[in-house]
Amino acid sequence: MRADRLVSLVLLLRRHGRLTADVLARELEVSTRTVLRDIEALSAAGVPVYAERGRHGGFALLPGFQTELTGLNHDEALALLVAGSRRGAQAFGLGGALASAMRKVVDALPESYRDTATGAARRLLVDPETDLLSRRVVPEDLPDAVVAEVRRAVLTGHRLRINYAAVDQSAQWRTVDPIGLVTVADQSYLLATRSGEDRTYRLSRILDAEELPEPAQRPEHIDLDQAWKERSTRFRAGSDQVAVEVRVNPTRRAELIGTAVTLRSETTEADGRLRLELTFQDPRHAEWALWQLGTHAEILAPQWLRTTLHDRATTLAAHYRSP
Repeated sequence: MRADRLVSLVLLLRRHGRLTADVLARELEVSTRTVLRDIEALSAAGVPVYAERGRHGGFALLPGFQTELTGLNHDEALALLVAGSRRGAQAFGLGGALASAMRKVVDALPESYRDTATGAARRLLVDPETDLLSRRVVPEDLPDAVVAEVRRAVLTGHRLRINYAAVDQSAQWRTVDPIGLVTVADQSYLLATRSGEDRTYRLSRILDAEELPEPAQRPEHIDLDQAWKERSTRFRAGSDQVAVEVRVNPTRRAELIGTAVTLRSETTEADGRLRLELTFQDPRHAEWALWQLGTHAEILAPQWLRTTLHDRATTLAAHYRSP
């Protein structure tokens, strides 16, 4: 861990020229005393770092001290920087490691690529925090210590104890065999088996975790993408699903289909509206999805869902009736 920090310290000085101990401590997320000890360790190892006294002083490297990452062309360097902007690393508790890695990549780029690649990367945005309708993506609250423990068990192939709070249930400890981690639509999941049965756990619902010393009972090789597809298929075929027939304005088609679990049929009526037959995860999901469309959609079946939205609209109208 300290070796990585020492490399990051050198790269910070390489990129910025001169930095105070306070700034270095803030960048490296350590104390000022730790920075001073690291500076001494670098000097003892022969790294030409020196201190400048005075109001504008700080620590710096002697000119000419650098390493270069050769073999990268401009597009390859740009691809690394753009990939580093994604939020996947945050989902798996690797945000700090990603920032450190990007500093190393940028600093080690050949001089001819460094400025152009970083400038171009600023003009490419991947997965912004809000969409065009200003709907903000709310990140999951994932404690670093818990995620680190889960990630370590996944990568070392050890069994894992998790204190998991399922929906509408009290948290319970359970022992699982971790298979892999998946992040999709800003949600993160642990794929595992428990007593030989497939299990999928939301990372945000894991309250505590403990890596166990015994090896996990899992296949040596795994196609994680295929495993996720299979579990998604089983999830969509759950017993609580609701089939809904709806007439919808074509302008809202994509929104509705994107919300539903499956689209079972589609026809166009004489007035241009679409008649769709969809399935939703459960009654609450169906009610929420159709309520979002307001008068742009009309539920044809089932009747109980029509009644539910009618009652909901009536209650809302009464609430806002003028005195």
